[in-house]
Amino acid sequence: MRLDKFLKVSRLIKRRTLAKEVADQGRITINGNQAKAASIVSVGDELVIQFGQKQLTIEVESLRETVKKDEAASLYTVKKEE
Repeated sequence: MRLDKFLKVSRLIKRRTLAKEVADQGRITINGNQAKAASIVSVGDELVIQFGQKQLTIEVESLRETVKKDEAASLYTVKKEE
């Protein structure tokens, strides 16, 4: 699954266009490598997302095309929040 689509489906970022902008600015890494919006996300990958002063590290648990709002957090686990 594309990175921008995963971020939208998991509701870490509200809109796919915003997810694309954040990725293109170089504020997201997948397993330590800088990611673009079209980068492929797999189960078990570690994502580090920079939100201004906040840095969020998550691990991808599952991939689904659509998910209900209350089940969105089950797609990932938060490892670290700084």
